[in-house]
Amino acid sequence: MKRCRTCKGYQVAIKLSSEFVAAIIVGALLGYLLDHFAGTGPWGMIVLLLLGFCAGVLNVLRSAGMVAAPHPADQLGKGIKNKSDDA
Repeated sequence: MKRCRTCKGYQVAIKLSSEFVAAIIVGALLGYLLDHFAGTGPWGMIVLLLLGFCAGVLNVLRSAGMVAAPHPADQLGKGIKNKSDDA
């Protein structure tokens, strides 16, 4: 079955919007749980909601190709010291 360009656009839009909304909901839920169990007032909710918003924006930008995803090779060399660092 052949799909039209408009359908592909809607699929991408739904995917990006659901990723964004999910990140915000997860941040808000974790903030609520932190406030409930730790008794931190509204601060856990506020901080984790903002972090969820930032994570949602970053996920959307990565999915849209505006920001490059971190390369796995960049993570491997974090604890390894190069010989050129000794000088």
